[in-house]
Amino acid sequence: MSILLSHLPKPNIRTLSLLLATFSLSLISYLLGIYTSSPFSLPLTPSSSSSPPLHCHLSSLPASPPLQFLPQHTLPLPTSSLSPPLPPLPFCPSNFTHHCPCQDPSRERLYPTRDLEHRERHCPVAPADKYKCRIPRPHGYKTPPRWPMSRDRAWFKNVPSKRLSEAKKDQNWVRVEGDWLVFPGGGTSFATGVKRYVDQMSKIIPLRNGEIRTALDIGCGVASFGGHLLDRKILTVSLAPRDIHEAQVQFALERGIPAMLGVLSIHRLPFPSRSFDMVHCARCLVPWTAHDGLYLLEIDRVLRPGGYWVLSGPPISWRSLYKGWGRTKQDLEEEQMAIEDLARRLCWRKVAEKGTIAVWRKPTNHIHCAKKAKMVKSHSFCVGSDPDDAWYENMELCITPLPKARIIDDVAGGPTEKWPKRLNAIPPRIESGTINGITAETYKNDGLIWGKRVSNYISHYIKGMSEGQYRNVLDMNAGLGGFAAALAKYPVWVMNVVPSEGVNNTLGVIYERGLIGTFMNWCEAFSTYPRTYDFIHAYGVFSLYMNKCDVLDILIEIDRILRPEGALIIRDNVDVITRVKEVSQRLSWKGRIVNTEKGPFDPEKLLIIDNSIY
Repeated sequence: MSILLSHLPKPNIRTLSLLLATFSLSLISYLLGIYTSSPFSLPLTPSSSSSPPLHCHLSSLPASPPLQFLPQHTLPLPTSSLSPPLPPLPFCPSNFTHHCPCQDPSRERLYPTRDLEHRERHCPVAPADKYKCRIPRPHGYKTPPRWPMSRDRAWFKNVPSKRLSEAKKDQNWVRVEGDWLVFPGGGTSFATGVKRYVDQMSKIIPLRNGEIRTALDIGCGVASFGGHLLDRKILTVSLAPRDIHEAQVQFALERGIPAMLGVLSIHRLPFPSRSFDMVHCARCLVPWTAHDGLYLLEIDRVLRPGGYWVLSGPPISWRSLYKGWGRTKQDLEEEQMAIEDLARRLCWRKVAEKGTIAVWRKPTNHIHCAKKAKMVKSHSFCVGSDPDDAWYENMELCITPLPKARIIDDVAGGPTEKWPKRLNAIPPRIESGTINGITAETYKNDGLIWGKRVSNYISHYIKGMSEGQYRNVLDMNAGLGGFAAALAKYPVWVMNVVPSEGVNNTLGVIYERGLIGTFMNWCEAFSTYPRTYDFIHAYGVFSLYMNKCDVLDILIEIDRILRPEGALIIRDNVDVITRVKEVSQRLSWKGRIVNTEKGPFDPEKLLIIDNSIY
């Protein structure tokens, strides 16, 4: 061992001194750092003689703050410009109180009345024709009563129109009683009450077992039919034009019943093919046999395979009722025979005719119909057009072909589950792979995502959902309907909008889930009256339209259709949200930008506008 040590080099005095100096300096620096940063350190300068002595007892020291593990920095939101804010928009004149931009009577006069073309959508196009003001509420406006009370009564000053109550007095549509509009449940075909009418219908078609979930009521009046079907878990789109009675759709929405402005005229109805389990017409005044049955061909397009068409009123039961209709027996008989013939050429089967109600059923597939078409001189099948395209598309004088079926018992396109299983079952359009990029797994994940998002909305921003504070809900970009499905347990209904500019046409999926909706271009005004929605949700809408139309125009339209105490959630990328919030200040909205349920690192943000808390 001594031999080995003798061979090691011996450090010289200079090296040892250098190491010792380095160690000493490091130790002094360390001790000095502890002293100056310690909460117990004395000031480096002598205290004045008047200062009290410092006592370093632990019991007299302030408690240390708790440890923080969240990020302590904030990222400022981007600003689109440094220009001063523009002035707030003024209110429009009082004659704009019930203004519908795309159903404006002054613009209707520019179009022919033949085939009700003037009742179609005619929206202003030139910037000078678009109003830049806020729609005023009626004098004396009050918050509507909550559902279900709203189904039976509404404040008269909210919809101050007596025309219907006077014109339809003997049919019990609506009455004015003091400050209230009262809806006794009557209609042109059911003056004695809608309940009795629906009970009679239920003896012919299944209205209680979940087989029928989505319905379309053509010429809906004040939507008492659709309102009553809600008790049977049937969701009805009540459709009527803005006509001489003016406010029938407005009455329906004020009652909390799904409705929109629309008419059978030139264009397809704004729904995809195979949407409705039932279509109903009670004296809807549609000339079904005109133009070689064009309008009934359109009903056939929107009916699901196996769906029902219900007709009541002229010419049904003409033998006993012709005198009250002011028409001859021959005229009514010829009309009914023409309807019967047209139904046969569509391969519809007549289910029954009882009392004032007649019911036909569409076939579940076209296997027999294709063979029979030549024998009965039927219309040809449509070729080349997409049956699901229905935004400003003209109706066609041809039969919309159903998806191919293998055997006679198959339901073309695939069957749907009965309600309520239908809501979350895989929709046939997705199961068959007809929606580009959407699989069953994508669909399931979408449902989970929207469940979390809606839970976050209701927990933090949209209070009173269970208590009926919100009834009419609009989803401006509905996707697969996940937002509406997540709200299904609450006393609300959702109008699901699929923008016509979207990548995928998913509205057919939404109807297959047992929900309702429509196509729309948000550069235009919606087919509804002012103040008709309690809660509006806009996911990705402004990103979609950012370079297509003015952000302010879309916000003005939202402001028009949102009720005064309603809520709005805009969900989008942070830069878009910031831009929208900046522009929204012109509407005097009180909004705030918050994180999504994913937290501060999510590039999406929420703009919350809740007028009910201000």
